[in-house]
Amino acid sequence: MANYIRFDWAMKRLLRNKANYGVLEGFLTTLLEQPIHITKLLESESNQEDEYDKYNRVDILAENDGGQVFLIEVQNNSEYAYFQRMLFGTSKLVTEYIERGRPYTDVKKVYSINIVYFSLGSGTDTVYHGKTEFRGVHNGELLNLSPFQRQKFKAAAVSDLYPEYYILKVNDFNKVAKTPLEEWIYYLHTGDVPNETSAPGLDLVRNRLQLDRMSKTELDAYYRHLDNIVILQDNIFTEREEGRQEGIAEGRAEGRAEGRAEGRAEGRAEGRAEGFAQGQEQGRTEGRDAMIRQLYEGGMGIEQIAGFAGLTPDEVRLICQA
Repeated sequence: MANYIRFDWAMKRLLRNKANYGVLEGFLTTLLEQPIHITKLLESESNQEDEYDKYNRVDILAENDGGQVFLIEVQNNSEYAYFQRMLFGTSKLVTEYIERGRPYTDVKKVYSINIVYFSLGSGTDTVYHGKTEFRGVHNGELLNLSPFQRQKFKAAAVSDLYPEYYILKVNDFNKVAKTPLEEWIYYLHTGDVPNETSAPGLDLVRNRLQLDRMSKTELDAYYRHLDNIVILQDNIFTEREEGRQEGIAEGRAEGRAEGRAEGRAEGRAEGRAEGFAQGQEQGRTEGRDAMIRQLYEGGMGIEQIAGFAGLTPDEVRLICQA
């Protein structure tokens, strides 16, 4: 069993303490391959849970001494629109941190760092990096800053002015950690630190995020957190499979009926597609609601369930009262 506190739990309970900024600084330094010194943690409108922002809950929002903003999110449950969520989060930060009437030169650089514990998109790597570049339609030439702009903005490329995105698909990491970044991903995935590590920040994980430093009450809450994650993921997987099987069965039945009227081949294809989608969606919703009631009856709080399920507390209450 791992001897260290998982990063997602530490972010919510421990890393907001200035004494532990070194852990975050080490992680960001390793990921961005440049020294990062956190000046302060920020309060953002994006942290507010209302009807419009319920899918944009920020775990940690930090700023360094260069004015760059770091949005760090951990997501345990699958969310098919997570790419749009990332875009929404960075867009809000860009507008929140510039006062009305200020010049556009005051727009802050934003890094969106997303640690996801589910299969996001289709790809075989564990770390993805996205940035904005402009290329000529006819000759493929990269559009660059002018010498004046480079000096004025203290930037080498146009992409340095735009938000950058990092996605760490930590559950897909299944090899021996050989680089500092892989050592961090190993810790994010397993909750344990490699025996010999050179990655900045992981030495502080060893010193400050040990399980035996937690009180019995904190430890009980931490283990409930781990159990709830397992329950959540198992329920989502089970209901998705059930929905898939129901969808395939309904699709075949509808496909045969429509095939008699419009052609056997075309009817099967359309029926399977529609039935699969309907069955999957129905199974997903029913399974989610059942899982939410189970967690609530097991003593998990409304706010915590809402965070795991990607819903508002009011939506969770309605489901639990149904």
